[in-house]
Amino acid sequence: MPSAPLRVAAKRNRPKMTDLRDPRLIYAKGGLFLLSGGLAGGLLLAEVASWRIAFLLAVTVWCFCRAYYFAFYVIQHYVDPGYKFAGLGSFLRYLWSRTRAGRNFAASQIVSPVGRLAKS
Repeated sequence: MPSAPLRVAAKRNRPKMTDLRDPRLIYAKGGLFLLSGGLAGGLLLAEVASWRIAFLLAVTVWCFCRAYYFAFYVIQHYVDPGYKFAGLGSFLRYLWSRTRAGRNFAASQIVSPVGRLAKS
């Protein structure tokens, strides 16, 4: 195993990961997510063929999609337009910092879809 200075030097020489910019690759990535999710769900339903399980799986997927939408779109556009999220870890740090700073999520802080402060 390399010593600590060699490990640090090896990390510095790695190319940094950049944002995906090619639309074809972005669509391919979305397609792979859709394919892998469909395959996993199909295999799960094939393993436990039950309408109850199919319904619960559909509700689970829908709820997690809505939570993801809430974390990135709703908060960024209606609650705190000045904050840009970079992932679920970023969102959790954002919530933690707001809680520790004593700022609450009062209705008077929510921005309406037309951009003005919503009236409470």
